[in-house]
Amino acid sequence: MECSRCGETAVTRIRYSGEHLCRKHFKEFFETKVFKEFRKQVDLNRGKDIGVAVSGGKDSIVALRMLHKILEERRDSRLYGITIDEGIKGYRPKSLEIAEREYKKLGIDYKISSYEENFGFPLDEMMEYDDIGMPCSVCGVLRRWMMNTMSKEADLDVLATGLNLDDTAQTIMMNFCRADMKSMARLAPHDRVKEGLVPRINPLRKAPEKETYLYALLSDMDVHEQECPYADTALRGLYRDVLGQLEDNTPGVKFSILSSYEKIKDPVREKYEGEGELERCVNCGEPAMNERCKACQILKELEKKR
Repeated sequence: MECSRCGETAVTRIRYSGEHLCRKHFKEFFETKVFKEFRKQVDLNRGKDIGVAVSGGKDSIVALRMLHKILEERRDSRLYGITIDEGIKGYRPKSLEIAEREYKKLGIDYKISSYEENFGFPLDEMMEYDDIGMPCSVCGVLRRWMMNTMSKEADLDVLATGLNLDDTAQTIMMNFCRADMKSMARLAPHDRVKEGLVPRINPLRKAPEKETYLYALLSDMDVHEQECPYADTALRGLYRDVLGQLEDNTPGVKFSILSSYEKIKDPVREKYEGEGELERCVNCGEPAMNERCKACQILKELEKKR
């Protein structure tokens, strides 16, 4: 199998385009796609303080490397790493080592903070109590709270995550199937700044998961490949399987889902994003739809059970 661009031995076939690519041209293809998406989401005409949420997994490590490659020659911009320790025994410690090693290798300032430091509970302990909620739902609320507060503490203009095309298509489908237009309206990348919230960007959102993994492999990146032990409890897994089957039979369907969302994004945001004015949580001061933010509601229930 020869590379469609140079005739060298191909390492992969891009099914949705029909191209066969060698190591060199696949990496160029991947980087061009990510760089283009990043520049679409972030205006670098003025200097920016850009954070990257790094778990140590392939997606976040690739995102960190990509942004470092874009910004390393720019003196008017700063890259900063944010890593969260949820407190999952047998899973998180190894990924924290990988993230910290990558920060030091690239010479990037960073901060690692934990659920236990911020909330008084590691996730494992939270899940010992009944009626707190599904692990991924609880973890998602608390993780977003920490990402926002850590981003503000570091004076960041935006925070990049490693969400790839698969993650994005799954989220769009989940929100659509639940008729959850409010969540759909809040999907990153955020091009509107709301007081108290640091906008998030997703430079990998047009990079399929398989391509991200291959890029990490071909670049000899040290990444954490173990799946979170709570992942089996998430409804997202069902959508991942369904979209995987659709992609196998109709290459490019994940791109089509993202494209469809892009076409309806503006009217959805206009109608639903402004519903319910953000207030300040009476407990922590973070933006909230009610008297208490979701994170503080969860913590209040945990304190009752402890």
